[in-house]
Amino acid sequence: MNKYVCEFIGTFALVFFGCATVLFMRSEVGLLGVAMAFGLSVVAMAYSIGPISGAHLNPAVSLGFFLAGRMKSNDLIGYVVAQCAGAIVASAVLYVIVQGRGGGYDVAANGFAQNGWSAYSATSAFLFEAIATFLFLLVILRATAEGGAGPLAGLAIGLTLVMIHLAGIAVSGSSVNPARSLGPALFSGGAALSQLWLYIVAPCLGAAAAGLALRAGVIGTAETAAQPA
Repeated sequence: MNKYVCEFIGTFALVFFGCATVLFMRSEVGLLGVAMAFGLSVVAMAYSIGPISGAHLNPAVSLGFFLAGRMKSNDLIGYVVAQCAGAIVASAVLYVIVQGRGGGYDVAANGFAQNGWSAYSATSAFLFEAIATFLFLLVILRATAEGGAGPLAGLAIGLTLVMIHLAGIAVSGSSVNPARSLGPALFSGGAALSQLWLYIVAPCLGAAAAGLALRAGVIGTAETAAQPA
């Protein structure tokens, strides 16, 4: 299977299962359930499409790999396009599903699993997204490098995403993924679109810092055992 197709499918799965849990089951499973849905989606994709594409599922992750010297520029573009397309299509499918709710569903009133901040400031949300993505990329880059976690890398990465969501849902909605934020924002509109910039800029800055730190040898080395094919 083509690696770009894998990234499309993997990001589709992440957004579909994660955001579906927020939309349809949040009151039943709570924040822990939401965090587990996103994390377990990453674990599932890591062990299914990971051997083909690396299962980045996230433009920030691909940027980190590129700056660490573990991805070519043409692959970076292809991955980002595939990931964003997967997130948008998953959101479109969820939009169709949610419209079938008895009595209807008002996206403007009820939201659409979009990321955003209200209880905390934009500065707080920005700091959380940037720092959490930095730490997330360190785990991913080191876990998939030579001498890293090996077969347990997918589990380590997925559980890290669970921790990130548990720590930051109340602050920023916990995205650390521009594609995951983009898809729902396009259908939610309004505040979600006006705040989307933060969920692109902050994760990319955090990922860039991690990738450059590894490339410079500040934190280990950038050798890889799991480069995209």
